[in-house]
Amino acid sequence: MSDKLDIVTIDGPSGVGKSTIARMLADALGYTYLDTGAMYRAIAYAVQQQGIPATDEEAVKKLVNSIELTMQPATDPGADVRIFVDGSEVTPYLRTPETGMLASAVSGVPAVRQRLTKLQQEIGARGKIVAEGRDTGTVVFPNARWKFYLDADARERARRRARQLREQGIEVSESEILAQIQQRDQQDQQRAIAPLRAAEDAIHIDSTHMTADQVVARMLSFIRQ
Repeated sequence: MSDKLDIVTIDGPSGVGKSTIARMLADALGYTYLDTGAMYRAIAYAVQQQGIPATDEEAVKKLVNSIELTMQPATDPGADVRIFVDGSEVTPYLRTPETGMLASAVSGVPAVRQRLTKLQQEIGARGKIVAEGRDTGTVVFPNARWKFYLDADARERARRRARQLREQGIEVSESEILAQIQQRDQQDQQRAIAPLRAAEDAIHIDSTHMTADQVVARMLSFIRQ
């Protein structure tokens, strides 16, 4: 176990509650929360603002290698990690379904994946982090000490995402969110680079009928064994 890093990875599909669980788990452990998904969403937002098609890999590559992406830990329990692009905060714009879909597309661009994976590994080298995303246990931190794969029924994920957005004052269609989640699942699972899949040594947790507190309690029971 000497080569293992003091890192917890939580992978899983869109809308499964990874961010919420990772924040809660990081608070319980006294670790730093690393939201890798928000990093991809920030690149997607920058691509969108520049009017660059996600299919234009050369233009996306040029953009991702020219911008400065920085993160600040959340100041309050349960709050999002703050993301800045070239010094301007973009956090409030990253949680829309449209940005999520675009993030799935740009994450398949090799230059995006390479730069963000390197940045994430630099952050994780110090250990004591909880990282969530699509490939944190398989590609970014294959030597993490604890790995989890969090899943839930697609309809339940759509319901949760709709509720989350409505709490933010955003009116949405649950059926449209379900369609987007199903499309994103397909994109994430079929992309050529770092597709969504569970690490061989990951612990699977189906949260369809579980509360966030119950999921965190189960993870802590494995970590503290």
